[in-house]
Amino acid sequence: MSLPNCPKCNSEYVYEDQAMLICPECAHEWNPNEVEVDEDALVIKDMSGKLLQEGDKVTLAKDLKVKGSSQVLKIGTKATIKRLVDGDHDIDCKVDGAGDMMLKSQFVKKTSA
Repeated sequence: MSLPNCPKCNSEYVYEDQAMLICPECAHEWNPNEVEVDEDALVIKDMSGKLLQEGDKVTLAKDLKVKGSSQVLKIGTKATIKRLVDGDHDIDCKVDGAGDMMLKSQFVKKTSA
């Protein structure tokens, strides 16, 4: 019988204790029959509380000044999320007519299309 490697540290020295699998190297315990939720995954929501993911289309919910420029992004401007990052500006996206930018999720609204 072959047991899977530890999902946290990838150790091969996993052992079974009743229904649980235990890693002796990092002390991680898990049930192999349950779907494991990644607690380190970013959970970023738009201004109305909808969960944002990479590839989502969003619109600006407020006029935003572009730092270091005289340009202003108008309300309703469309953008596509390229990736979600951890930090103050948590959305790396491509804004229509302005190019690649980082925005705060509190100023965008997810669109259905």
